[in-house]
Amino acid sequence: MRTMTPTAIAELYFDCWARKDFTDLAARLSPDCRFTGVFGTANGPDEFLKGLSGMAAGTDSIVVRKRVADGSDVITWFDLAMGGAPATAVANWTHIEDGQISTVDVTFDPRAILAASS
Repeated sequence: MRTMTPTAIAELYFDCWARKDFTDLAARLSPDCRFTGVFGTANGPDEFLKGLSGMAAGTDSIVVRKRVADGSDVITWFDLAMGGAPATAVANWTHIEDGQISTVDVTFDPRAILAASS
């Protein structure tokens, strides 16, 4: 596996999400990776990819506004449109260890997305 910077790994995460194809991302997930977000949690690569695939299936668009890196931590601020709802601002913190994603924490206000789905 070739060496990638934390920023490049975060870019890969969002590229795979936009393409709805996580083949390239799977190798970049730590065996004990953890996801925590508004709609749930996931532990390990299988749960992580299952959850992200579910999000991707309902995603209309992702527009990255800004990505900021500090060592092995990358924060991506983006607009997420899902289920016909207006785009929602989202913050995604990705922590990289040894070239693999170990932690992703996501926060946003889900009210518009929930209202669109009801």
